[in-house]
Amino acid sequence: MISNGSVFKLGFFSPVNSTNRYLGIWYNNISAFTVVWVANRQKPLNDSSGLLTISEDGNLVVLNGQKEILWSSNVNNSVANSSAQLLDLGNLVLKENTIGTTLWGSFKNPSDTGLPEMKYSTNERTGEKVQLTSWKSPSDPSIGSFSAGISRQSLTQGFIWKDGRPYFRFGPWNGQEFIGIPTVPIFHDKFSVIQIPDGTTYLTSSSYVVLTTQGNTEVRIWDSEKEDWEVVWKAMLSVCDIYGTCGAFGSCNSMSSPICSCLEGFEPKNTEEWNRQNWTSGCARRTPLQCGSVNTSGEAGKMDGFLKLNMMKVPDFVEWSEAQEDDCRQQCLQNCSCIAYAFDLGASCMTWTRTLIDTQKFSNSSGIDLYIRVAHSEFDTNGDVRKIVTITVIIGTIFISIFTYLLWRWIAKRKARRKKEKEMLMFNREAHKKFPSEDMLGDNLNQLKVQKLPLFDFVKLASATNNFHESNKLGQGGFGPVYRGKLSDVQEIAIKRLSKTSGQGLEEFMNEVVIISKLQHRNLVRLLGCCVEGEEKMLIYEYMPNKSLDAFLFG
Repeated sequence: MISNGSVFKLGFFSPVNSTNRYLGIWYNNISAFTVVWVANRQKPLNDSSGLLTISEDGNLVVLNGQKEILWSSNVNNSVANSSAQLLDLGNLVLKENTIGTTLWGSFKNPSDTGLPEMKYSTNERTGEKVQLTSWKSPSDPSIGSFSAGISRQSLTQGFIWKDGRPYFRFGPWNGQEFIGIPTVPIFHDKFSVIQIPDGTTYLTSSSYVVLTTQGNTEVRIWDSEKEDWEVVWKAMLSVCDIYGTCGAFGSCNSMSSPICSCLEGFEPKNTEEWNRQNWTSGCARRTPLQCGSVNTSGEAGKMDGFLKLNMMKVPDFVEWSEAQEDDCRQQCLQNCSCIAYAFDLGASCMTWTRTLIDTQKFSNSSGIDLYIRVAHSEFDTNGDVRKIVTITVIIGTIFISIFTYLLWRWIAKRKARRKKEKEMLMFNREAHKKFPSEDMLGDNLNQLKVQKLPLFDFVKLASATNNFHESNKLGQGGFGPVYRGKLSDVQEIAIKRLSKTSGQGLEEFMNEVVIISKLQHRNLVRLLGCCVEGEEKMLIYEYMPNKSLDAFLFG
């Protein structure tokens, strides 16, 4: 059977890696074989027989080769005059033929897939509900461990259950979204919740949703280019999403290590277990609440206070009222059983009087502010401790920063000093090789008189000559080139730079150091200093314009 628009197909199929056969509905107009509903999940066909028909009492039934009923629509007040139709939404319906009343539909009996326009529902009075149920495995569509749907106590909440117990909670519905999951743009206008007078609450969705065999809920869209389904959202992203991971009065944060901590004003029930990262025992209140109690002198104790937690997934077992934010706080404060409250513009005033369970800290702008009730003494102590810790951290950070900076400066200066010493030692050795007979450059060369000359920094000399540019070159000798330069103080200089390829450049360099450092004459150009860094050796003279250097040296 194919739907009118050829979107869906009804027939018998075998899952991957299985020879069992089932009646199911799958997409007819896409390349990937995608089953969205299965009839005889618990009783597969084990051969090629199988028949879908309408029984004498008007029910849809699946029969095997021996005409045994493997599955039935089980409508109690069905009529003989009925027919079946597969709609373009993917809904298989059983209708009464006379006036067209729908007696049964696969949308009210779903498998693991929620199609757009399907309604999930719950009625707390009658116990009737429409939920997704997972496959046992990818090759076995029988009912697995997980189910997903909605529950309504005071507020409507979405849940995934494992073996009937909460496994994941979407949080309360606030009229626009579930506030227990991180906000995602894809969900805007995707869901709506309706409550009708008979006590039934409906959740409708415009998304294609699948409850996986591992218990996760996924929203998928068809990618026509890749010809495959793309998962655009998952309910569960970390272990914090598992219901009650941190136990009673514990809070989970997937970005922290460890992920569990006690709520403000509480401490681990079993510290030894907690340190082993076994959080099932949860936390207990550190200081009893003072509400309604009197002290030993017969006077009323100081009032309890509230500690604010930001960006929180609110706990389970919420109670609701229409009170505004200020009234919500006061309402909780006046009720000795109230241990926490929160306010949301959509959900209004939410309070808690039972164990706070399944609380989570979000890392983005999702969640809402949760106010935890603590004793006055706990509140004061907490405030003082927070201030002390904050001040200590700030002072410690400043001290460490200053110490680190000073240590860095000291290490840098020490390295620079060692480098200079090493370069001068190399310079001394070269000098000793060239002038072994010179008293000034003999064994006392370690006391190098040359050091009476100022030492110039290579980087500054390179800057002064525009990196020894050709336009600043004054001439060339056996020792190497001479450059004109200008220091930052506008002083003009002439720089003799020892050529690395010159055989006699080093000798001339040493000669000039020895001779000129001994001689001073008004007709002799003044030696301002030298530069000895690595392989670089340079002499720096005062610059004499309009005359050649030899005119001053010999004339």
